[in-house]
Amino acid sequence: MIIEISDQILDKLSITREEVKLEVAVALYARVILTLEQASKMAEVDQLKFQQILGERKIPIHYSKEDFEEDLKTLSQLGRI
Repeated sequence: MIIEISDQILDKLSITREEVKLEVAVALYARVILTLEQASKMAEVDQLKFQQILGERKIPIHYSKEDFEEDLKTLSQLGRI
């Protein structure tokens, strides 16, 4: 999907297209519409950087029981636990 934002609007907002992508990604993540992976891809930053941005904005990381169980399984397969 392509969302077009006119240069007129961007000029009034005083932010770049990249900043718009980041703002939309953060908003959709905060509303639990996008996952961390999806939102970081939308913002075109790696997940660690996206987590740092969320932390700066006091937006909690969504970490479900299923995520935890999947992480435990992965760690077990890697011989870390």
